[in-house]
Amino acid sequence: MTSTPPPSQPDPDSRPEPQPSPGAQPGQESPAVRADRRLVELMQELRVLQTGVQIVFAFMLGVAFTPRFVELTDAQQDIYVTTLLLAVIASAVLATPVALHRGLFHHPGKARIVRISAHIAQLGLLLLACALTGAVLLVLDVVLGTAVAVAMACVVALIFAGLWFVLPWAVGRPLPDDD
Repeated sequence: MTSTPPPSQPDPDSRPEPQPSPGAQPGQESPAVRADRRLVELMQELRVLQTGVQIVFAFMLGVAFTPRFVELTDAQQDIYVTTLLLAVIASAVLATPVALHRGLFHHPGKARIVRISAHIAQLGLLLLACALTGAVLLVLDVVLGTAVAVAMACVVALIFAGLWFVLPWAVGRPLPDDD
């Protein structure tokens, strides 16, 4: 007696790529193709960010199990807990666009999903910057003292703000006419 295999479920990742709109000029994208491309780009960016979150989170987890952890002051332990929680929340926020995409894979409003996911990714960047700055603050406070640690953590925070938020904003602004 031979059995027939159960009908296979279609793989959601094997769907055909959207084709450009009929009559579209070369180099132009249909809204569906643009949304798909932007979503792929966003997912690639999130993969890179998740690595940063994983590194800071692993570092923070390891700190609690070192012999010197019990020597931390109350303020240093507060920095530790805050930074650990920021890393966890950053991880959750940066994974949210992936979950949104998975949950709404065949949803017709992909452009909206991409737009919302981009905002969520911005929040994730902010949380990651705060977590990384907190990790720097903790380590430098232990190694160099509070005054130097706070000053250097402020510099790190300004670098994150400049590179991750101000620079993209400045590049995206329209330039005045050169005439």
